[in-house]
Amino acid sequence: MSATLPIRMLHDRILVQVDEDSGERTSKAGIVIPATAQVGKRLGWAEVVAAGPHVRQAVIGDRVLFDPADRAEVELQGNTYILLRERDVHAIAETESEAAAGLYL
Repeated sequence: MSATLPIRMLHDRILVQVDEDSGERTSKAGIVIPATAQVGKRLGWAEVVAAGPHVRQAVIGDRVLFDPADRAEVELQGNTYILLRERDVHAIAETESEAAAGLYL
């Protein structure tokens, strides 16, 4: 992702790009489930590409979990992005190094 987007985020807004792998997926049994299949309310993953000055938790490069139904899309330089408020992010994925670190007694 290029760091030179022609946009400056304001307040607590986050600009994300949806992961390509969040469409078609495979079940544990090996069955391919198309992206058009509706399975209740499914959350999606995206990568943060820009963040406003009042965003406290997410940083550029983080993978965030959000509800695709509550989204506003914008097109910049031929790419489609989603605009979210920080409060609309349900979780931030940990990197493997963060997940491995822990308190041992």
